Amino acid sequence: MPAPDAPATGAHPSPTGPTPGEAAHPSRLDPAVAARLKRDSDGLVAAVVRQYDTGEVLMVGWMDDEALHRTLTTGRATYWSRSRREYWVKGDTSGHHQYVHSVALDCDGDALLVSVDQVGVACHTGERTCFHTDLPVTGNPQREAGS
Repeated sequence: MPAPDAPATGAHPSPTGPTPGEAAHPSRLDPAVAARLKRDSDGLVAAVVRQYDTGEVLMVGWMDDEALHRTLTTGRATYWSRSRREYWVKGDTSGHHQYVHSVALDCDGDALLVSVDQVGVACHTGERTCFHTDLPVTGNPQREAGS
């Protein structure tokens, strides 16, 4: 078994995250799951979060292997903050918790769909969802019959 400090990919080594070129520490994520993930250059996968019973899209967060492991094993949505460079559990400071019902991996392995029971609002602005700003769509393509 490798030492606790042995390098591995996909997980940040500490709450402050790796510096460029620094080896990441091993994750506790199931290796079979980790092998299916296609991470970005920072070792992260986008996590689209929706309300489990209505399908309402709530937010997008980022997970590395360790955040995904914590999410799967605790039932609480855990993310990697790119700005603060630390893990955060949704609701720990705001009280607006996300209780995880399911997690699905997309066909390419580069995105997760996290279905949660959202308590309170999801957006840091106080809105229910982060997707509260509609943009105008000026094109009006017609869908052909049968397509």
